[in-house]
Amino acid sequence: MANILVVDDELGIRDLLSEILNDEGHTVELAENAAQARAARLRMRPDLVLLDIWMPDTDGVTLLKEWATTGLLTMPVVMMSGHATIETAVEATKIGAQSFLEKPITMQKLLKAVETGLSRNGGAAASAAPRKPGMAGVVPMMPAVELTVEAAMTGGQTIPPVVEMGPQPRQMFELDKPLRDARDEFEKCYFEYHLAREGGSMTRVAEKTGLERTHLYRKLKQLGVDLSRGKRSSSSVV
Repeated sequence: MANILVVDDELGIRDLLSEILNDEGHTVELAENAAQARAARLRMRPDLVLLDIWMPDTDGVTLLKEWATTGLLTMPVVMMSGHATIETAVEATKIGAQSFLEKPITMQKLLKAVETGLSRNGGAAASAAPRKPGMAGVVPMMPAVELTVEAAMTGGQTIPPVVEMGPQPRQMFELDKPLRDARDEFEKCYFEYHLAREGGSMTRVAEKTGLERTHLYRKLKQLGVDLSRGKRSSSSVV
């Protein structure tokens, strides 16, 4: 188990990276700008940093250079960007970055970069949580999930499993209305029903409904499906 600092100004990207790394057994700290990253670096002494290049206040390369010149670059740093040039990636590597991930980042590339970084860091807090009994030597297959800014459209929210969420399957609809309104009402109930059945898993709902995840996020936003309701509901459960 490792302490990993994720620095990215996109809320959706931060939350998605955090979710994946937490599932792998790591402890994750989030920072949305260089100021928060500096404070987190001193407070938690991370085993590895995932650092976005383009940020509004101080860019990632400048922050990396600052850490290098002040003796604070004592941990592996993996740079991330969807718009960086080869020159930028080379510059970051010369300063001391271990590697560079180009967005959209697949889950396999993310976990591989983290594993490599932690192994080069003396093996401290290597890889993830302990394997389940009986799983020794088995390498889990990871789906090729892309962490794109599209996911930030919803703030990167995920819906925790809750007992009551959305309508029951036998929902009555008012038919005395325009077709567009009736269709939107049905689709909203349809997606809320499947979100409830699948415990809020966007991946499983996308598979169940035959939609791509990006299209699904857009559709839910268009229909006004409240993705935060599940989070609020679960917070009241003791």
